[in-house]
Amino acid sequence: MLRPLFSLVLSLLLVAGLGLPALAELGAGANPAASSAPIVLDGRRLFELWPSRTLSAQQRSDTVNERLEEAIASGGPVQLEVRQTNNLPVLSLNGRTLVTVTERDVAEGLEARDQAELWQRKLEQAIATARRERRPEHLVRMLPVALAILLAALGLHLLLRRLWQRWFPRALVPLGMEGERRDRSSRFLLRAALLLLQAGVWVAAAAAAMDLFPASRRLSAGLVAATRSWLGSPFLPLGQRSYSLQDVAVLLLLFVALTQAVGVLQSLLRKRVLRYTGMSAGGQEAVAFVARYGLLLVGTLVLLQLWGLDLTSLTLFASVLGVGVGLGLQGITKNFLSGLIIIFERPIQVGDFVEIGDLQGSVDSLGLRSTKVTTLDGVTIIVPNSEFLESRVVNWSHGSPVSRLQVPVGVAYGSDTSAVRDA
Repeated sequence: MLRPLFSLVLSLLLVAGLGLPALAELGAGANPAASSAPIVLDGRRLFELWPSRTLSAQQRSDTVNERLEEAIASGGPVQLEVRQTNNLPVLSLNGRTLVTVTERDVAEGLEARDQAELWQRKLEQAIATARRERRPEHLVRMLPVALAILLAALGLHLLLRRLWQRWFPRALVPLGMEGERRDRSSRFLLRAALLLLQAGVWVAAAAAAMDLFPASRRLSAGLVAATRSWLGSPFLPLGQRSYSLQDVAVLLLLFVALTQAVGVLQSLLRKRVLRYTGMSAGGQEAVAFVARYGLLLVGTLVLLQLWGLDLTSLTLFASVLGVGVGLGLQGITKNFLSGLIIIFERPIQVGDFVEIGDLQGSVDSLGLRSTKVTTLDGVTIIVPNSEFLESRVVNWSHGSPVSRLQVPVGVAYGSDTSAVRDA
């Protein structure tokens, strides 16, 4: 129960970190011309500009950013003023037009001139801060702070490892050592979670240290912008829109979260509901099986619809997949259909003691493609489902758990038959 819950939490955290920005930009990404562009000074975003009648948002922001850099680099005085031109407030820098405030630039609840004056105050503060941070004494003063941040990150890195050793003693045991497969999976998951947390600590520390200096802050902002542009570039056209790498990654994470959530629900259904219904183990397995794959099917369709994917665009793909299944995956299809027949017809159930060929053992679990049988020696054998329908199977538990066994006993000639019978 712990492993699927932990996987579900990790998946939801990844979706929250990567998916929410993608969802927020879903509408803007479909129409780049309608999106805004930021005014950035030394890596700090000050405010956003929207497209005007003649210029795009990016063209407007590029012009403003260049003139701000020129004014700061000159070292001379900087004077920002707001004047009215053609019934629109214009923000000027040293007597030169910097930006005209349009209707789309005005925030809700403000007038155009109020917005221009608000931008004026932000720019004056940002210019003063930029000039102060570009002085050598600022570099000397911030170097110890950056070092302290990195040392704190190192301490938190070691603390996380120590806590992991205390909370999950087996998590850091090498994966190659002997142990059950489920135990190895849990250890791998816990090790991956620890690495993710430690990586997050170092990324946050690096971002905080780089934010102390203008040059590193500009570099960090450029890397973030380039990464966002790369992740947000459409490359997979489906239906009416194209999907980016970020969209695909978030969709995969959502599928992982859906799978883990369905696994948790299936486990709860088995342990909290079905075990108290009086159903046989095989009947419980059948109900849990149908519930799992039914929820997966419905959840997948809902996710695709919510993500904006037109399911009619998958018709051709489904047709090609059907041909591939019919021609190249005959064995898998046969086992899949056999698994469905076994689940619903129930010739064998979980817990039955079966004999198929030279194999004898108890049925552990029923799957879509194969069935796990544990022999009397404790060895798990994976048997394709089609073998249970195409060959003769002896089910010692079918109908009644009571069976009669004939055990021939040989004795030497001349033995006392009465003594043999008594023995």
